[in-house]
Amino acid sequence: MAISDPPFPSAISAWRRSAKEPPLVDVFRSIPIRNGTFFRKLLSFMGPGYIVAVGYMDPGNWATSLAGGSQFGYALLFVALLSNAMAIVLQSLCARLAVGSGRDLAQACRDAFPRPVAWILWSLAELAIVATDLAEVIGTAIGLQLLFGIPLAFGVVITALDVFLILLLQHLGFRWSRPS
Repeated sequence: MAISDPPFPSAISAWRRSAKEPPLVDVFRSIPIRNGTFFRKLLSFMGPGYIVAVGYMDPGNWATSLAGGSQFGYALLFVALLSNAMAIVLQSLCARLAVGSGRDLAQACRDAFPRPVAWILWSLAELAIVATDLAEVIGTAIGLQLLFGIPLAFGVVITALDVFLILLLQHLGFRWSRPS
């Protein structure tokens, strides 16, 4: 069975479009891991795992929670605990959807809802992305100001240029193979 084949033949009838290929095909690649000891293989997976863990529990969120906790006490702790529990539930549901149907949440919403509802969901997702990225941009600008004394406006411009540089590199391809 290929990666793009749905796990159950009856799963195709529930969707408007067939799952011929996975989303973001250009990033569905495997990185070869050299043969070696168990410890060496473990180390090759610990780096990406650490990056994902830090990205999920980023220090800016912890700093904001600590500052708010000093003002609101245990009420904020309960809200932080509840939001983390909801994030875990939603991530596990998205993972189950992907494993069971071969689709991500965006594809499932596009296929399951009428077009106007899908557009509303898309715009809400974009607003959520903007809101989370805005905190990262401002945090980076504040970090640049603290480290190098760069004014906040220039720090935001530098951060935006950095994002465009990463997008350009992603368009060109991150993984360049060595000539054989």
